[in-house]
Amino acid sequence: MTSMFEVLKDYLQMNLDHEPKNPLHVGEVMSCWLYLTLMDEATIYIQIGLNTTTDDDVIKILKESLSQCDTQGQRFKEFMKKEGIHLPRTSEQRPDSNPNGVPLGTKLTDDEITNGLSIKTVAAVMHCAASASQSIRNDVGALFMQCMIEKMKFGTSLKDLMRKRSWIKVPPYYYPPGMPKP
Repeated sequence: MTSMFEVLKDYLQMNLDHEPKNPLHVGEVMSCWLYLTLMDEATIYIQIGLNTTTDDDVIKILKESLSQCDTQGQRFKEFMKKEGIHLPRTSEQRPDSNPNGVPLGTKLTDDEITNGLSIKTVAAVMHCAASASQSIRNDVGALFMQCMIEKMKFGTSLKDLMRKRSWIKVPPYYYPPGMPKP
């Protein structure tokens, strides 16, 4: 069975080559600029997490996210350079350090690291969805859709780890008026 994402990807791919390449509009430029900033700043957060944790599962998920952020960031940098868009300035990369040397008062817990990563992943997915829907050029829309699908797939792995460890934050349940309580 063909998924909705495959249909959308095929549709965009068919129309990419036949589309006139108008200049990007200001919204598309801003979306690209913000997403690259999001990837670069997430990279710094992930590096801090790697310098803080000793948990093998958390290290694995952080490295997976770091690789994805690097790949997506590079994809956007190449696209933006080709389109003449200035790249954003971001924070400096963090050097590797020994997680056991981090003082306890400043050290993030594994729960905090994964919840922070979860929030960044959700922000990236939401930004990609909004940017894809607002893009006029199909190549820009396809770029955001590809990143969104990758982030959603990663988010599933992250959520599984967080559930397994009871780290997932759940808002209060909503019970409509008159509904029997379980």
